[in-house]
Amino acid sequence: MKSLRRSFWLLAGMCTWAGYAHAQTAKDTVKKAVPQAAKVAPKGPKPIEHELSGGIRLNANGWGVYGELGKVKFNNTKTADMFYRVNFLQLELGEIRSPQQEKLRSEGNATGGTTKYIYGKINNFYTVKLGFGHRAMLAGKPDPGSVSIHWANVVSGSLGMMKPYYLNVWSDPNAIKYTEDTKNLFLSQRSIMGAAGFGTGLSEMKMVPGGHFKSMLHFDLPGARTSVLSLETGVSVDYYAEPITIMANRDPQQLFVDFFMAIQFGKRW
Repeated sequence: MKSLRRSFWLLAGMCTWAGYAHAQTAKDTVKKAVPQAAKVAPKGPKPIEHELSGGIRLNANGWGVYGELGKVKFNNTKTADMFYRVNFLQLELGEIRSPQQEKLRSEGNATGGTTKYIYGKINNFYTVKLGFGHRAMLAGKPDPGSVSIHWANVVSGSLGMMKPYYLNVWSDPNAIKYTEDTKNLFLSQRSIMGAAGFGTGLSEMKMVPGGHFKSMLHFDLPGARTSVLSLETGVSVDYYAEPITIMANRDPQQLFVDFFMAIQFGKRW
């Protein structure tokens, strides 16, 4: 009887020890598994951080083509694709024209130039602008299938290039530009054969420094997550260090204020 009880207690002890060892092993396994699971990061799309785009801008007083390189600003990866704030550099090439200019056609041209010309125009005025801009989202979310509205401002340094406008006339074998001595002939439609080639007057181009500012609404249109397709509309202001004369019958201007529309396309990554 004593031997039976001794065997019973020995068996119970062994079962208790085996159960404790199994529980301890399972606990150690869980502890090791938790850190490994924590190291597995959830997969998701790579945050958008950069933007490269270009566009065409049409003004009431001219035109421009431009390129932008942008840096997307975000507080955390959850808002990285919402394009709340974008800082960008912008380079623009363009021309400022007079709203009053009108292209006419002469009866003929024997000098090799065009028979078309702009009556009363005495200078072409081209511009190069390099500046910094900031764009912030006002409404919407730029997911595929939706439109977002942004407000953007750009401040630029500007370099104006004023090139004399030359005409071919019947009474002179050489193209002429507008001066006090030639103004009567220059403005006589019966004497004009047409505009001289673009290269005429390039060596006389005058550089005029200035500044540029524009403020606009930017509409980001539906499209792929990594593509740019947008429309812009706003107001631009240009100021130059000296008065710019474009037309013979108009006063020189230093300040140009204009409304514009633009289309922009590019990519994000």
